[in-house]
Amino acid sequence: MNQIRRDVFQAISDPTRREIIDLLSVKTLNLNNVADHFTMSRPAVAKHIRILTECGLVTVRTQGRETLCQADLRGLKQVSDWANSYQKFWTEKLDALEKFLDEDMIPED
Repeated sequence: MNQIRRDVFQAISDPTRREIIDLLSVKTLNLNNVADHFTMSRPAVAKHIRILTECGLVTVRTQGRETLCQADLRGLKQVSDWANSYQKFWTEKLDALEKFLDEDMIPED
């Protein structure tokens, strides 16, 4: 069977998964507590958790009869690095625009 390769960008593209990451970044929750925050079924939430786990953004462990979910935000560094790669580009463009506007606004004598 073909295994789907998932990455962090796929994980954060879904609003539900972003909300799950937000919830779990505050504290570790069991699967039922996570599911209680959504109107979807527990299996649907479990599928989102599985995708987040495959992407390395959530860790799941069993403690007794509970399945505990915890955010692992180190995986978001890839997203941060990608976004930061454009920071220099946009900073230079906005600085050039500011300079242009400043020069254009100087009244001529």
